[in-house]
Amino acid sequence: MAEFLREHTTLRLGGPARHWVTATSEDELVAAVSAADEAGEPVLVLGGGSNLVVGDQGFSGTVVQIGTRGIDADVEAGEGASCSGATVTVAAGERWDDLVAHAVDAGWTGIEALSGIPGQVGATPIQNVGAYGQEVAQTIASVRTWDRHDRAQRTFAAADCGFGYRTSRFKAEPGRYVVLAVTFQFRQGTLGAPVAYAELARTLGVEQGERAPLTAVRQAVLGLRAGKGMVLDPADHDTWSAGSFFTNPVVAPDVVPPGAPAWPQPDGSVKTSAAWLIEHAGFAKGHGNAAVSLSTKHTLALTNRGHATAADLLALAREVRDGVEQRFGIRLVNEPVLVGCDL
Repeated sequence: MAEFLREHTTLRLGGPARHWVTATSEDELVAAVSAADEAGEPVLVLGGGSNLVVGDQGFSGTVVQIGTRGIDADVEAGEGASCSGATVTVAAGERWDDLVAHAVDAGWTGIEALSGIPGQVGATPIQNVGAYGQEVAQTIASVRTWDRHDRAQRTFAAADCGFGYRTSRFKAEPGRYVVLAVTFQFRQGTLGAPVAYAELARTLGVEQGERAPLTAVRQAVLGLRAGKGMVLDPADHDTWSAGSFFTNPVVAPDVVPPGAPAWPQPDGSVKTSAAWLIEHAGFAKGHGNAAVSLSTKHTLALTNRGHATAADLLALAREVRDGVEQRFGIRLVNEPVLVGCDL
């Protein structure tokens, strides 16, 4: 019986895979990918399916689902609590939010604001996952991969990962590297990293740059994400999404529309808000039809209302993208990976 991708993606979209392998060890993962490569078979390495749009025709190759597990921590105490730290190596198949919860319980600081993000650990360096003022690049020490081109394991120090806003060297060379494990370097303590995001600071009742207890930060972020339909809930169609469908555009300062948010970047460019552009181009929360719509809670999420096809979703994405470009001259770029379909 064919395995359908819609059963393994948070959008609940996607047709059948021709072949399916679940790898529960690194050796199985490398062997499955290598065997398909040697046979000239297309490969889709699947994690949590939270940043993926698969076409209705499915995938005419081998899907390798990552099922590896393991968290290995080396904790060192310094002269004071602020000087202690932990070096933590995590298997690619571990659920990301499970790691965040574990880190908060253990007093490892630096990823608490990334609570509630779906998917697996191995996907986070590819996209340089970020939210509420934190990015994984801030705590990643190294990434160990299988290089499908050289057919060898390669480990990249953080400085060699090419991290940027929602990007990395792994994203820049799609398909080349299979992430096997990620090593993080955390400080240890009861307080989180300085709060960098204004909305989170307001929720916590602190000033930007101040710190708050790890547990308080996690709970505040989970609450904020839930209010935007960004915490998975099978009963809530607003969460049948791939999270933010478009990245915040980075443009020249004179391109930012009057009144739009503007965050200056080190290179002189400015990042503005995709959500603001969408809303001010005339697309309100809930815009769409019975099959697909913008979330009723957050305009950045495109959602499956229960009986959608990938074609339905992509039609809505094109409508929003083209409407924003026509209104503001800024072309939004999709954040999820598209497989067997395009915009």
